[in-house]
Amino acid sequence: MILVIKNLSLNYYILRDIQIQTMDNRFFEKLKKLKKSNDILIIFILLFIILISFGITKTRFLTNGSESNYNIYPISIPNKVLFAGEEIKLDQDDLIERMDKEFLVNTYWQSNTILLIKRANKFFPQIEKILIDEEVPTDFKYLALIESGLQNVTSPRGAKGFWQIMKTTGKEYGLEINSNVDERFNLNLSTRLACKYLKRAKDKFGSWTLAAAAYNRGVNGVQNKIMNQNQTKYENILFGDETKRYVFRIIALKNIIESPESFGFHIKKEQMYKPIKYKEIKIDIPISNITDFSDDLGLSYKNFKIHNPWLLENHLNNISRKVYTILIPSE
Repeated sequence: MILVIKNLSLNYYILRDIQIQTMDNRFFEKLKKLKKSNDILIIFILLFIILISFGITKTRFLTNGSESNYNIYPISIPNKVLFAGEEIKLDQDDLIERMDKEFLVNTYWQSNTILLIKRANKFFPQIEKILIDEEVPTDFKYLALIESGLQNVTSPRGAKGFWQIMKTTGKEYGLEINSNVDERFNLNLSTRLACKYLKRAKDKFGSWTLAAAAYNRGVNGVQNKIMNQNQTKYENILFGDETKRYVFRIIALKNIIESPESFGFHIKKEQMYKPIKYKEIKIDIPISNITDFSDDLGLSYKNFKIHNPWLLENHLNNISRKVYTILIPSE
C-alpha cells in the first residue's frame, strides 16, 4: 500500500514537472513571438518616420483639388514704401529688417492673412466711404485692420471695437459708453472718432505717418520722442517695440492686400466675404424688448445684434430721446 502511494506521488511530481516544463516552453514561445511582433512594429515605425521625413523634403499640397509644389522664399524688400502719400526710404539696416519682418510674418501666417483679405473685402468699402468723407487718406483703413482684424474685439486693456478705442478716449470724443450702449462698437461713429483723432495728430506733427504712430503710442508719447531725440520723421525716431512695428505692419498688409497674388495668395472672388448693404432706421424712443423689436423688422435676435453690436442689452433705455440709427441688412 505504502509502495503504491509512493509510486502515485512520484508520478504526480513527474506529471507536474512535465506540465510546468510544457508551460515554460509555451511561455518562451509566446515571448519569442512577442519579440518578433515588437521587432516588426519597431521596423514599421522606423519606415514610417523615414517616409514622413522624405515627404517633408518633397512636400506637395493639394490646392483647390490640384497638386502643386510648395516652396518658401524670402520677400523682396523695395527701396522705399508709401503710406498715406508719404515716402519712407528703406536705406538703413534696421528699417530694412523691420520691413522684412512684417512682410514675412504676414505672408507666411497664411491662415490669418487670408482671413484679413476676406474681411477687408467685406468692410473696407464702408470704412473708405467715411475716410473720404472725413478727408483722411484711405490708407488708414489698414490701421483698423491691424488694430482689430476688423472684428468687434476687446483688448486686455479694455480697448474696444474695430478701432480699439479706450473708454476715456471714446467719451472725450463724444461717444456714448455705458452698460446699455457702447458706441465704440458702432462702425460709423467709431471710424469718425478715429478720423478726428488722426487729423488732430496730423495737425500737430505735420505727418500722417506720425499720426498713425500717435494712434498707437499716444500724441503725448510721440511728442516726447520727438523732443528727446530731436527728430521729426517716423523712420528716424527710436520707438518701443510695439510702435516700432506698428506703421511697418500697416504698410506690409497694405502691399499684400493690394496685390495678394504677388505674395502667393490666390483667392477667388466668390470666396471673399461680401460687403453688406443696409437700410437705416432712425429711432428716438426706448425699446423695451429687442427680441420683439427685431421680430417686427423680420430679423432674428442674433442677426439684429450682429449688425447693431453697440446695443449691449435686450432693451434700449433712451431716456434722453436721443436719435439712434439701426442698421437692417437689405439683402
